[in-house]
Amino acid sequence: MSGLCVCLGTFLFSISFAYDNIALRNPAYQENRYTGLSEALSQASNAVDGLKTDLSVWGGQCVISGNNKKTATWWVNLTSILSIHHMRIYYRTGNAPWGPTNGFTPRFLGFSVYVSNTTDKSEGSLCFKDTSYTVNTIPPVINITCPMHGQYVIYYNERLSWTSFPSDEYRYAHNDLCEFEIYGCRIPGVYGTNCSMPCPDNNCRYCHIETGACQGCKPGYQGHRCELECNDGKYGEVCGEECGFCADLSYCNHVNGTCLSGCDAGYKGNLCRHECDLGTYGDKCNETCGNCQDLNECHHSNGTCLTGCRAGYDGALCKTPCPDGLFGPGCVDKCNITCRGCNRVSGLCQNGCLPGWKGDYCHIECDFGTYGDMCNETCGKCLDQTHCHHTNGTCLSGCSAGYDGALCKTYCDDNFFGENCKERCNETCIGCNRKTGVCEYGCRPGWKGIYCHEACDAGYYGKRCLQECSAFCKISRDCHHVTGYCTYGCKSGWQGKDCLEVSKLLDSSTDKQSFYVALSLFCGSLLLNGFFVAYIIILRKSKGRGSKKFQPDLTTANTIVEENYKNGSDVNGEYQELGEIGKDNSTYEALQ
Repeated sequence: MSGLCVCLGTFLFSISFAYDNIALRNPAYQENRYTGLSEALSQASNAVDGLKTDLSVWGGQCVISGNNKKTATWWVNLTSILSIHHMRIYYRTGNAPWGPTNGFTPRFLGFSVYVSNTTDKSEGSLCFKDTSYTVNTIPPVINITCPMHGQYVIYYNERLSWTSFPSDEYRYAHNDLCEFEIYGCRIPGVYGTNCSMPCPDNNCRYCHIETGACQGCKPGYQGHRCELECNDGKYGEVCGEECGFCADLSYCNHVNGTCLSGCDAGYKGNLCRHECDLGTYGDKCNETCGNCQDLNECHHSNGTCLTGCRAGYDGALCKTPCPDGLFGPGCVDKCNITCRGCNRVSGLCQNGCLPGWKGDYCHIECDFGTYGDMCNETCGKCLDQTHCHHTNGTCLSGCSAGYDGALCKTYCDDNFFGENCKERCNETCIGCNRKTGVCEYGCRPGWKGIYCHEACDAGYYGKRCLQECSAFCKISRDCHHVTGYCTYGCKSGWQGKDCLEVSKLLDSSTDKQSFYVALSLFCGSLLLNGFFVAYIIILRKSKGRGSKKFQPDLTTANTIVEENYKNGSDVNGEYQELGEIGKDNSTYEALQ
C-alpha cells in the first residue's frame, strides 16, 4: 500500500511539473469577504499567490469568507480560454492536525468546481462535485483531474435549506481556500505533457490536453475536426454569432462577421448591426429623412416617417410638398376656397384673397359698404345704402332712387327716375329729377304741376300756362291748353286758329259801323263800372273809420249793369275783345 502511494505521488509530482500553474497571480474574486480582518488577511487573491506555508487566519495566505452565509463563491480569471489538465486545492487547517476534530474539516464538504468562459457557473461545465467525502475521509489537499478548457475556474459551496447535506457538514458555507492551483497549457492550440505539440486539426482552437482530440474550433469553424465553415448567417465562436444585416448573408465573414458585400438598407458598420443615424436612412445611410413630424425620426431602412409628416408635406417619405389647395400635417387640411393659394404649412393666404374676402385665412367677408379685391371697392347707391354683394358689388335689393345698373353706380338715363330707374318721367316734363321725378326744369307748353301732369287751367295755355286764350273764341277763352287754338272756332268777325285775326268781312262799311257802335257801348259800360267800383272803395273806407255812411242801393246798380248788358248785347265780351285788341297790334293795325 505504501508502495502504491509512493507511485501515485511520484506520478502526480511528475504531472505537476509537466504543466504550468496557469492560475498563479491571476485576478480572483470572492462573493463575501470576512470584514473582521484586513483585506490583506482575507482577500480572494491569497488563494493564487503561490504561498501555502501558513494555513492559519493570521498567515495572510488564505481566503477568509464571511460568516453565517448560505452560499460561498470564489473564482479565478485565467485571462483567456486555456486548456486545463488538473487542479490542486489546499484548504485552511489553522495549522492544526487535519481530521474530524479540526473545525475547518466540515466546511470543506459538498463543494463544487466549474469551468466556464464567463463568471456565471451555469454557463460553464461542472468539473467536480463532492458527494461522498466525510469529515473522516476528506483530505486537506485535493487533486482533481479535469481535462477541459475555459477562462474562469469557479469554486462553489452552499448550505441552502432545500438542499440535503451530511449531518456532520457545517451549517454555513465558506471559502476557506489557501491555494488553488490549476495546471494546464499557457497558450491555446497545443497539447501534450509539456504543451509542445500543436492541435492536429488546422482550425481547432482547443484540443484535449493529453490526446489532441479537438474540443473546440477556432471562431468561424464547426464540425468534428473543425473542417467546416459556419453556415450562412452565422460566424464566430462555435458559430454562435448571428451575422448582422448584410446585403448578402452568404458574404458574411464566417470568422468575424464582417459583411463583405455591404449592409442592407438602413444599417451601417463592418458588422451591419447599427441602424443609420437619426435623420438618415437607406443604402449606406446616404439618404436624408424627409419632413417627418418628429423632425429627423424616419425608418432607418426605407425612410418612412413613423409618426407622420410635418405640416406642409405628404407621402410616405414626407418629401412631397402639399398640392395647391391643401396644407397642414399630411396635407389633410383644405385651404379656404376664397384664398389665392395658401401657405402649405400654416394655411395662411400668403397671396391674398379672392374678391370679397379678407383676413389671414380669407374667411371674413368684406365689411358693409365695401367689396371686391382686397375689399377696396365701395358699394354703389344700393337701396339699403351700403349693402352690396361682398364679391362683385351687386346691390342685393336693388338701387336707390336715381341709379341703375348691377352696381347701382350709373345715373338714370334721361326721362327715367326712381328706384332702379324704373319710373319714366312725364312726357310733358322738360327733364325730371332722377330721384324724385319732379320736373325741375319746368314743363312743356300747356302743362303745369311739379310732375307736369296737369293741363293748364281753363283759359290759359302755352309755356308755364301764362298765355290767355283768345277772347274771340266762339266760347270765350276756350282754347287748347298747349297750342292756344280755339276749341270751337271764332266769334263772328274773327278768324285764325287762335281767333286773333280780324275777319275779312270787317272791311265793309256796315261792319265797321257795327264795330264802332259796339266799341262805344263798351267804353260807356267800362266807365260806368269804374264809377261803381270807386264808390264801393269809398264806402269801405268810411266803414273803416267807424262812421255810418249811406249805403247805396246795390240792386239799382246791378240793374244799371244789367241794362247796359242788355243794350250792348255782350258788354263783357266786347270788353274782352277790346282787351285782346290791345294785346294784338296786328288787329289794331287792321282796324286802322
